[in-house]
Amino acid sequence: MSGPRGVAVLGSTGSIGRSTLAVIGLHPDRFRVSMLGAHSSWQIVVEQAQRFEPDLVVLVDPEAAAHARRALASLGSKVQVESGSAAMAEAVTGANTEMVMAAIVGAAGLLPTLAAARAGKRVLLANKESVVMAGRLLMEEVERAGTELIPIDSEHNAIFQCMPAGYLPGGAARGVNRVILTASGGPFRTTEFARLAHVTPDEACNHPKWKMGRKISVDSATLMNKGLEVIEATLLFGLPESKVDVVVHPQSLVHSLVEYADGSLLAQLGQPDMRTPIAQALAWPERIASGVHSLSMSEVGRLDFEPPDHERFPSLGLARAAARAGGTAPALLNAANEVAVQAFLDQRLNFTGIATVIDKVLQRLDPSPVKALGDVLDADAAARRLAVTLIEQSAGAFA
Repeated sequence: MSGPRGVAVLGSTGSIGRSTLAVIGLHPDRFRVSMLGAHSSWQIVVEQAQRFEPDLVVLVDPEAAAHARRALASLGSKVQVESGSAAMAEAVTGANTEMVMAAIVGAAGLLPTLAAARAGKRVLLANKESVVMAGRLLMEEVERAGTELIPIDSEHNAIFQCMPAGYLPGGAARGVNRVILTASGGPFRTTEFARLAHVTPDEACNHPKWKMGRKISVDSATLMNKGLEVIEATLLFGLPESKVDVVVHPQSLVHSLVEYADGSLLAQLGQPDMRTPIAQALAWPERIASGVHSLSMSEVGRLDFEPPDHERFPSLGLARAAARAGGTAPALLNAANEVAVQAFLDQRLNFTGIATVIDKVLQRLDPSPVKALGDVLDADAAARRLAVTLIEQSAGAFA
């Protein structure tokens, strides 16, 4: 090894970004932070920059970038600070960067993820929306550049670990019959159905197993997160929607399974800690310490599984329908969900209204083929406009 490999961490202030930095911090001889990217949390970025001394910091929000620039200068730091989405996408292509942790939440992560793939960087994909919105385009860029895309989501990383030796996402997995994604069931798995319309954002964000950002926590509570993962799995592993199953597993210790044609069922188990898949992806095909303590099966005692409740979690069915429809349908679904979730977090929409808004958007907007990035971005914009209108028009019914 000639020296530490440069890693750009996009979404460095989020839970995945912080976990990535924690793993990198354990292995300074193997990895160095080449770039930190975030939206507006400049105070946290300044602290991270002081510790990891990247070449560059990019904050999307110009005012936040100005604050960070002044703060770092006052500390005598020579770290360069830039602002804007375009700067974020350009930064990942730098010569000092070999790997890009794509952990920006939502559609905002699409362009820098595509830029990283196009530049031939190893993409550590924690931004599932990039695959959901433009999966075919992203995988084409990965193949064209001859680079690697390694999933970070615990479920897809588990599938990757259970695939045949030498397999990389985007290729055909020989002998695989189906994959099984596990879901915790979120905070409302056993909540009285009638009460779901009245749950609060804080309750929805109180995940029983994982510590995550508010948007992804709500997605977990509606099971939309699992629906997006179904779409992601079809694109990453080249499987039809019918070959991607979902099972609820409350302990969140079995992270996913792969069933082979001979009847073998391989599973990846571990603590519910994102440092494990992050370490696996950073070091692949080697293994390194993640800082996660080992799992004692004798202490676990039992593992429970049950089918998902589609009446309680209609978002899962909506996502499956979008996966079957293909084209821009997943982009429409994702955009409507992002708008509806934000409205719920802002207390302008109730919890059950999230799925209602998504359903109405999918009913009113027909999907079209994806031939270029513009097709995805147009669908995304149209779905957002319609979702906003529906929420405004129906505030009395959903609030």
